[in-house]
Amino acid sequence: MPSSWAAHSCHLLARLAHPVLWFPKVAVFNVPQEAAMAFPHLQQPSFLLASLKADSVNKPFAQRCQDLVKVIEDFPAKELHAIFPWLVESIFGSLDGVLVGWNLRCLQGRVSPVEYSIAMEFLDPGGPMMKLVYKLQAEDYKFDFPVSYLPGPVKASIQERVLPDSPLYHNKVQFPPTGGLGLNLALNPFEYYMFFFALSLITQKPLPGTLHIRTSDCAYFILVDRYLSWFLPTEGSVLPALSSSPGGPNPSPAPRTPTMPFASYGLHHTSLLKRHISHQTSVNADPASHEIWRSETLLQVFVEMWLHHYSLEMYQKMQSPHAKLEVLHYRLSVSSALHSPAQPSLRALHAYQESFTPTEEHVLVVRLLLKHLHAFSNSLKPEQVSPSTHSHATSPLEEFKRAAVPRFVQQKLYLFLQHCFGHWPLDASFRAVLEMWLSYLQPWRYAPEKQAQSSDCLARCVSERWAPFVQENLLMYTKLFVGFLSRALRTDLVSPKNALMVFRVAKVFAQPNLAEMIQKGEQLFLEPELVIPHRQHRLFTAPTFTGSFLSSWPPAVTDASFKVKSHVYSLEGQDCKYTPMFGPEVRTLVLRLAQLITQAKQTAKSISDQCGESTAGRPFLSWLGFCSTDTNSSYAANDLDEIGQDSVRKTDEYLEKALEYLCQMFRLSEAQLTQLTLALGTTQDENGKKQLPDCVVGEDGLILTPLGRYQIINGLRRFDIEYQGDSELQPIRSYEIASLVRVLFRLSSAINRRFAGPMAALCSRADFLGSFCRYHLTEPGLADRHLLSPVARGCAARRPRGPRLSLRFLGSYRTLLSLLLAFFVASLFCIGPLPCALLLVLGYLLYAVAMTLLTERSKLHHL
Repeated sequence: MPSSWAAHSCHLLARLAHPVLWFPKVAVFNVPQEAAMAFPHLQQPSFLLASLKADSVNKPFAQRCQDLVKVIEDFPAKELHAIFPWLVESIFGSLDGVLVGWNLRCLQGRVSPVEYSIAMEFLDPGGPMMKLVYKLQAEDYKFDFPVSYLPGPVKASIQERVLPDSPLYHNKVQFPPTGGLGLNLALNPFEYYMFFFALSLITQKPLPGTLHIRTSDCAYFILVDRYLSWFLPTEGSVLPALSSSPGGPNPSPAPRTPTMPFASYGLHHTSLLKRHISHQTSVNADPASHEIWRSETLLQVFVEMWLHHYSLEMYQKMQSPHAKLEVLHYRLSVSSALHSPAQPSLRALHAYQESFTPTEEHVLVVRLLLKHLHAFSNSLKPEQVSPSTHSHATSPLEEFKRAAVPRFVQQKLYLFLQHCFGHWPLDASFRAVLEMWLSYLQPWRYAPEKQAQSSDCLARCVSERWAPFVQENLLMYTKLFVGFLSRALRTDLVSPKNALMVFRVAKVFAQPNLAEMIQKGEQLFLEPELVIPHRQHRLFTAPTFTGSFLSSWPPAVTDASFKVKSHVYSLEGQDCKYTPMFGPEVRTLVLRLAQLITQAKQTAKSISDQCGESTAGRPFLSWLGFCSTDTNSSYAANDLDEIGQDSVRKTDEYLEKALEYLCQMFRLSEAQLTQLTLALGTTQDENGKKQLPDCVVGEDGLILTPLGRYQIINGLRRFDIEYQGDSELQPIRSYEIASLVRVLFRLSSAINRRFAGPMAALCSRADFLGSFCRYHLTEPGLADRHLLSPVARGCAARRPRGPRLSLRFLGSYRTLLSLLLAFFVASLFCIGPLPCALLLVLGYLLYAVAMTLLTERSKLHHL
């Protein structure tokens, strides 16, 4: 070893002086041992770290990774121990988010194929970085991780000297001699690596310009999938660690003695690892059970870092009306200009609600975790699914598969989803949260027998095998469904993305036999209960501490009603008020949603009809500027372009199917829907147009009702707003030349003042000349216009306007462009400007004569 280290020292010095000589392809160390004595003051580990830091600045990424692979292979664990924290931080970034590291969340194979392949190979579960982790793991090294970067509930608990409920933190808290400040966790190399890897999803903020990167193509997302497949295998057993010594497996991390007494809160679960080690008689007795600690650690780290941002106790406090009222008062005081300092309790409640906001990428990664956990848990053999078949022949991995979701994930996921449902913006980005929730609700989609199912409708029926899962996750189905209903009632269902979300939820819950399972679970919960002691659910969720690892699981609880009650009470508290999903309150919400779906369908149809009318019914001469443009349309042109016929068709399809699924699930009849639709006035009037928003007639006109305000906000109805003033005084439009419009207005005003009498005399004539002048000198729709409000329509005094000339149409870009185009086409046929102008005037006179005759004929017909 001294000779080898001397050779390493000389080569490191040479590399500092000549970076290009960094780690040759064939490393041969033949330097004499006396070279080691030439630098007695040199601290070898820090020297290796300094050289690697220098190379990280001077060398390209590919060369750095190649050098790191060589260092990991050649150097002993004693020297690698010093560089490990720096290396982990340089890869995943710093915990405060200042250093981005390798930026794995933005690294994509199609954008940077070389860097992507090198990083993925280096960080692969069987790659060099994991070899380094196992190399250090064999020597039982520990690394300090600051408690201040842990999720909020865990950090607060440890700072208050209360041990968190997760076994991940047991025997790891290190208090400084002075106490209070600088709390750390003493983690083994595998834990330290996974802590940084999981937290980088939250601490590292996306760089500018990376908002449109597809998450599923990024290196981080794919690495999560690889780690899950490696450490939580659906087939076979966990692969053994890559040991540096082929003589035997790496030792498991040794339990540490706590340096300070702790109290515990919540459900106190003992680690599978601890239970196994405490009762294991031989290290080599079961290699699979020896390596189960890595699988458990990986899952606990992912769940703690990604989901545990809200404590159960604070959530249950927030469910009380008193706490919700306090938070409301706090927010009102913050929004007020004159407010007194908030009380500490209010600050705590507000911080609980607002402190953490998950990103869409965060939610997508959690969904990947849930999908894999379902596949992992469902990979149990049929004879091992039932708890009654437990025996000493069952492997620890199979025990872990059975306990992974209910024991480690369920509670924290429920709180995470509750926060997302209550605080996520009311926009289309909620689709990520929705799909994560629906993935958890359908474990049968990830069962092995799913691939063998046919496309027959009977095969898609939810099997009775999943009834225990539905019952033991009842709140995931029922309370979150009510939360989704409250969101859907506040969104614009005309939007195809919002309509798609309603369709997805209705389709999932309408699967055959699922509604019956949920109803059965609610019946079990609502059964008259016997005396259930406080926190009795611990009897079947917390393992005992006697016997072997396999016998430490308690007997199965056969009372399904007790299981459902314990599930609800453990999450919502003993005094919770449960709202049945198929009760009258939720049924009323479903009926309201059905009404809004019907309204949204009609609104989408009216938008589609108006879009067709605006394009097909426009006169041809209006494109040449000879007809006035209607600026009083109910829907703006850009909205029509944005919605489009395709989107309207999709919206109608989604809403039609969603309404069908809701009627099927809640047994709504056509008569009920028709009655409620008529009650809300969603039918069309005689002309096929939408009615006014819901309002009542007051002394000063129409007054909107709450329903009418909702209809306007969501675009379900609107008033037909028309310009009622002088058309010559309308604001200058974007398609007009402002200066030219003003000049033309002054010119036409001067002509009207000068020739007002002759124009009035011409228009009063009863012959054809009078009709021709009236067609040009009077506003065509003036007599047909009405006031916006139907109340006091006849009482409005209208100032009469005489005949006048309007030249404003000449100030339009479109009119001038049409004239230039006409002169250009005429020049191609060798027609000069003056003959072309005469032809245009003659053509317009013929058009005006025809329109005058048609107008007079229509007036005679109406008379």
